[in-house]
Amino acid sequence: MVGPVTRRGWFLFLFMGIIWGLPYLLIKVAVGDLPTAVVVFSRVALASVILLPIALATGQFKQLRGHWRWVLAFAVAEMTLPWWALTWAEQHITSSMAGLFIATVPLVTALIARRMGLDDRLTGSRLAGMGIGLVGVVALVGLDVSGSSLLAVAVLLVTVVGYSCGPIMIDKKLNNVPGLAVISAALAINAIVYAPFAALTWPREPIPTDAVWAVVILGSLCTAIAFLGFFALVKEVGPSRSTLITYINPAVAVILGIWVLSEPLTLGLAIGFPLVLLGSWLATRRAPALESEPHA
Repeated sequence: MVGPVTRRGWFLFLFMGIIWGLPYLLIKVAVGDLPTAVVVFSRVALASVILLPIALATGQFKQLRGHWRWVLAFAVAEMTLPWWALTWAEQHITSSMAGLFIATVPLVTALIARRMGLDDRLTGSRLAGMGIGLVGVVALVGLDVSGSSLLAVAVLLVTVVGYSCGPIMIDKKLNNVPGLAVISAALAINAIVYAPFAALTWPREPIPTDAVWAVVILGSLCTAIAFLGFFALVKEVGPSRSTLITYINPAVAVILGIWVLSEPLTLGLAIGFPLVLLGSWLATRRAPALESEPHA
């Protein structure tokens, strides 16, 4: 039986809800002055510098032996493609809109799991959730997305699908491997992958201070420390409860985008946002083992 949530559990829950809602704002600030490859490389390199020594010192890294093929697949699905797509897309759309589209990850995860035969329980509430979520996306795209930002929205689908496939890989292929080892290895792999692209596109002019701080906070707090916080949250409240922050992160992203960056609260956002969250919750509420980790 699942016990009541402790004070520590509530603190970690709120902490993660905020920390994984913040990256959309930071990415938007960073891409104003930095190329996509530089932002992604700086993020993964800084986070790997923090997490990799911890995984090595605790002996967790050696447990990856025999699992490297799936670690590489996870690194590509969870970070290489999604983080490039998200960062590039935010050059063309608002951070709040990006956060809302990422809120569809649980919905897409349910669809992928169903398609792959990993979960065949298609109840009435789940069907309703998929329908409601789709209506929310249609409302957002139809009311807010202009021709110039359609490509960015299409690119964001790469992020959504990648974020949906990553947790399934963890659940089915890497469930016996320490999460910290997998994450730190994936970050290190991506730092190596992105290094030459970052070198080729590195700005020749001095980088503005706000962009520097945005990348530093993104890599250290919102990636490295956030993953440590999420592992602690899972340990404290369990994997099913911990996935509830999936529904808080987009709200934080929207609030920060409107409050800090003065992004407009559009009709599409007002209608689509609650529908997407409600649809995602209904579509995944009966399959906690397949719910996606929250992302940014």
